[in-house]
Amino acid sequence: MASSDLEQLCSHVNEKIGNIKKTLSLRNCGQEPTLKTVLNKIGDEIIVVNELLNKLELEIQYQEQTNNSLKELCESLEEDYKDVEHLKENISSHLPQVTVAQSCVKGSDLDPEETFKVEEPEPIKKPPKEQRSIKEMPFITCDEFNGVPSYMKSRLTYGQINDVIKEINKAVISKYKLLHQPKKSMNSVARNLYHRFIDEETKDTKGRYFIVEADIKEFTTLKVDKKFHVLLNILRHCRRLSEVRGGGLTRYVIT
Repeated sequence: MASSDLEQLCSHVNEKIGNIKKTLSLRNCGQEPTLKTVLNKIGDEIIVVNELLNKLELEIQYQEQTNNSLKELCESLEEDYKDVEHLKENISSHLPQVTVAQSCVKGSDLDPEETFKVEEPEPIKKPPKEQRSIKEMPFITCDEFNGVPSYMKSRLTYGQINDVIKEINKAVISKYKLLHQPKKSMNSVARNLYHRFIDEETKDTKGRYFIVEADIKEFTTLKVDKKFHVLLNILRHCRRLSEVRGGGLTRYVIT
């Protein structure tokens, strides 16, 4: 056997022996009471760091969504600004001219034979009828989201929950706008929806705003699946809605 091969074999054996010594040393450390306490503290700190990392991940997702929304807003404002500039540069020369009445006129400048026309004031327009306000579900705050138990929200993010609230508000507004319409202006589809809305009313929902699963399917793109019901549990936990059951129907009341 060559001397180089023998040296490599000795080095390998010594490395294995060193690893065994380290393993035995660590096992002995774990059995000492004082070191056990230190290891337990390290374990607790690792758990806390893991929770902080999870919160940081959620915050980063929220900030990314906010950043995207701000970018869309900036693009919209830039387009509006360009439109305004275009209108400013292309003002029509055929617009009516504004005349300014003189408050004082010298007697010598007046023509005694000149006749003056007195313009009648425009009739006062009646103010439009006040539109009925429709109650909407407020978005949840970061503090409320952090207060939701982990087992309840699972992997759902802050943004996902508020997106569902936005869709629920869309359904509520669509439903009650139709209910507030004059019946004469409704087509057959709207009348059928109107009668369904009335039939779903109960004494417990009188004067309150609510929707059912059929409204979610009618007015939104949300899927009424297991994930949707998990989100409803979170909204109930955050006191955004309550349930009124009866007649084989669950009514989700905006609180």
